[in-house]
Amino acid sequence: MEIASAPALTAALEQLVRVLLRRLSPRGGLSITAAATLATLERCGPQRLTELAAREGVTQPAMTQLVSRLQGEGLVTRDVDPSDGRVVRVGITDAGRAALAHRREVRVRRLAELLTRLSPADRDALLAAVPAIEALVRLADAPESPETADGPEPDQTITNPRTVDTGASF
Repeated sequence: MEIASAPALTAALEQLVRVLLRRLSPRGGLSITAAATLATLERCGPQRLTELAAREGVTQPAMTQLVSRLQGEGLVTRDVDPSDGRVVRVGITDAGRAALAHRREVRVRRLAELLTRLSPADRDALLAAVPAIEALVRLADAPESPETADGPEPDQTITNPRTVDTGASF
């Protein structure tokens, strides 16, 4: 694939993400930011508020408000950091895990319904694209170093792909 195809692929992926998030997510449930935050806590364990805000790409005051709301709903806890009593760590509760599991179940069911309306060839093509999508996610989600801050070199490839844990989704 030529780099010149990046604009078309970018547009298609943006449209896919936008439409699928809107169509698949349960109505009146968790916001995307709340669900992503819970998924991070589930995947990475308890986090300092500042770390969590940085991981989710929001300001610390915004994360503080979100965590307060999630705590009020019983989805997260705030506990004193055992290594530094001045620091509070945020962790996911069993109710938070259950809310994520429900959200994932609804999304899987809704996607399965959409997939039944595709041709077998289109379903096969989507399934065949999963490893490439997973590799793209790993590249995009990798910590940036000074050398890669502008993205990988065009000829950089992943030679040892791993399967993305679907439980990490939000």
